[in-house]
Amino acid sequence: MYEDPVASLHLTGYTLFHERLKNIEENEGGLDKFSKSYKIFGVNRHVDGGLHCKEWAPGAEAVFLTGDFNGWNPFSHPYKKMDYGKWELFIPPGQDGLSPVQHGSKLKVVIRSKNGEILYRISPWAKYVGREGNNVNYDWMHWEPPLPYVQRHPHPKKPKSLRIYESHVGIASPEGKVASYKNFTHNILPKIKDLGYNCVQLMAVMEHAYYASFGYQITSFFAASSRYGTPDDLKELIDVAHSMGITVLLDVVHSHASNNSEDGLNKFDGTDSCFFHSGSRGTHSLWDSRLFDYSNWEVLRFLLSNLRWWIKEYGFDGFRFDGVSSMLYHHHGIGTGFSGDYHEYFGLHVDEDALVYLIMANHMVHLLHPECITVAEDVSGMPALCCPIAQGGGGFDYRLAMAIPDKWIQIIKELKDEDWNMGNIVHTLTNRRYEEKYIAYAESHDQALVGDKTLAFRLMDAEMYTNMSVLSPLTPVIDRGIQLHKMIRLITHALGGEGYLNFMGNEFGHPEWLDFPRKGNNESYHYARRQFHLSDDHHLRYRFLNAFDRDMNKLEERFGWLASPPAFVSEKHESNKVIAFERANLIFIFNFHPSQSYTEYRVGTETPGKYKIVLDSDAPDYGGHQRLDHNTEFFTEKYSHNYRPNSILVYIPSRVAIVLQNMDIPN
Repeated sequence: MYEDPVASLHLTGYTLFHERLKNIEENEGGLDKFSKSYKIFGVNRHVDGGLHCKEWAPGAEAVFLTGDFNGWNPFSHPYKKMDYGKWELFIPPGQDGLSPVQHGSKLKVVIRSKNGEILYRISPWAKYVGREGNNVNYDWMHWEPPLPYVQRHPHPKKPKSLRIYESHVGIASPEGKVASYKNFTHNILPKIKDLGYNCVQLMAVMEHAYYASFGYQITSFFAASSRYGTPDDLKELIDVAHSMGITVLLDVVHSHASNNSEDGLNKFDGTDSCFFHSGSRGTHSLWDSRLFDYSNWEVLRFLLSNLRWWIKEYGFDGFRFDGVSSMLYHHHGIGTGFSGDYHEYFGLHVDEDALVYLIMANHMVHLLHPECITVAEDVSGMPALCCPIAQGGGGFDYRLAMAIPDKWIQIIKELKDEDWNMGNIVHTLTNRRYEEKYIAYAESHDQALVGDKTLAFRLMDAEMYTNMSVLSPLTPVIDRGIQLHKMIRLITHALGGEGYLNFMGNEFGHPEWLDFPRKGNNESYHYARRQFHLSDDHHLRYRFLNAFDRDMNKLEERFGWLASPPAFVSEKHESNKVIAFERANLIFIFNFHPSQSYTEYRVGTETPGKYKIVLDSDAPDYGGHQRLDHNTEFFTEKYSHNYRPNSILVYIPSRVAIVLQNMDIPN
C-alpha cells in the first residue's frame, strides 16, 4: 500500500501537537494561560505594590535578586525553590506602599551553580536592557514607567493583498548613526504609506548585543532593542502605523539564540542545557549560536509566551519566523540541497519537536488573535507548511518565495540579455504548490548585504555614482538598468505569489550595499544607512524607480491581483523574449528583448472587450522613452491565440512592461 510521505509526517506532527495541546489544557490551565507566562516570570509589579519574581533555572543550586534596590548585596534576596526547576521571590512594598525597585533601576539575577560558581545574569524575561557608555555587556533595567504609553488605534484588518516593506529601524536614515524609533515613525512611515505598502516588517527589534548580526543573534527575547529608543517609542511607532492602516510584523528569531552568557540566555543556570540542547546538538556550527530544545516544556512556555508578549504589549500584527529551515531539520540545512523530492523533507532527519512547536505557535497566534499573520522563511520548501493545521499542515499564512531572488541574480550574473530564458523565468515565478500562499520578492535584505549586490548595483554598478543625474546623458548601462529594474519588479509582483516584499531603499535602486559597523570596516556607519534623499532629488534618476514602485503598488491596491487566483500565462516566447499573462482582469505584457520592438503583436486573452494601458514602464515619469500612446484603445478580436478564445494586437517596445485593463469590466 502506498503511503503519502507528506500525510505521514504531518499526521505525526499533528498527533504530537494535539498531545501537547491536551496536556496544556489539562495541566496548565489552557493555552491562553500558558502563553501568558510573561505575566508571572521575570520581575513584575504586584497589585499591592510589591514585586513578584519568578525564574526557571533547573541547574541552579540557589537563586538571588540583586541591584540598585539593595545596594548590590548579592545574597540578601534569595528565591524560594519550587517544583520543576522554578524559583520564586516576593519583595513586599516599602513603608510608603511603593515597590522598592524603581523604574529604570538596574537588576541582576545571581545564580549559584551546583559547582559553587557565582554567576550574574540578566533575566531571560527582562523587558528592557541597555548598554551605557563603552560597556561591552548590556545591563538589565527595570521598566515600569509611571505613565506608560497607551495605544489609541486598533489593529488593522488582515490585508487581502499583502505588500510588505521590510525595514530596519537603525539604518532608516541617511545619517551615519543608529537611527531611532521616532525617526522611523515621523519620517519613514509616511514614505511607506505613500509608496502603497500596507505592511511593514521590522527587523532587529528583539534585543541583540552585536549590532552587525542584523538582529539575528538575540540576547534578550522580551526586550525591544534600546539602541533605537525606549519601549514606549516602539509602541508609538506601531500605534501610528495602525492609524495609517499599516499592518506591522515582527521578524521573530526562535530558531536559535546568541551564545552570549553574561547578557544572553546561554548557560543561564550554569549548565549548557538550560533552554538549549546539551552538547553538539545545542550548537549551530555555522552561526555559532545556541539551539533550543523544543521538546522541553519550559522552552515551549518561554517561546509561546514571547510571541504573545509582542502582540499584547506592543501591538504587533504577526510574525515573520526567521530560520525555519534550520528548525525543521536536524542537519539545519547545512550542506544540504533541496530539489523538491519528498524524501528530502520526510524522514528521521526532520526535527519533529521543532515542527510541533511551529504548529503550536501558529495555532496559538491564530486562535487568540485571528487577524494576525505568520510568514515562514523556509528555503527548503517543506510541503504543507502553509496548509491549515486541521489538514495536518504547519499553519503558516505565507512562506517566502526564496528561489525567486536567487534566479534573478543568476540570470543577471551569468547570462547575456539575449540569452535570458523566458520559460525558466516563468517556471521560477509560478513554481509553487496550489493553495499554499507565497510572498514573492526580487530582493530582500539578504541581497543588500556586503559581499552581495542589490539588483540595481548588479545592473548599473559604478555608473550609479556618476551617471544618475538627469543633467547628464543617459548612458546605455543606466538605461538598461532602469528599464530592467522596473520590469523585474513588476513581473515578480504580478506573477510570483500571493504577497510581495521589498527591502527598504531597494524600491528606488539604493546605490550601495549594506554593511554594519564592525572591526573589519573600522566601525564605520557609512554603509549602515539608507539614502532616502536620493529619491526626493528631482535631478536624479532614482526618483523614476521610486515613482514606478509606488504606482505598481497602487495599481495592485485597485485590482488586487495578489488576492486573485494564479495567473494564466499565455505566452513565453524565447526568440521574441515576450511573456504575457492574465490576472485579476488585467493583461500583463513584458518584452525583455534588448533591442527588438514589435508592432501589432498578437496577445491572447480570455475576456473580450476594449482594453487601455493602465501602467507602462516606458512612461517618462518612470525614466522611460515614451513610445506608447496611452489614449490608444485596444479592441479584442474573436481570434483564438495561445489557447485563449480572443486576442488583441499591441505595440510592444523593447525592454518594456505594459499592463492593460479591460474597460468593459467594472473595477
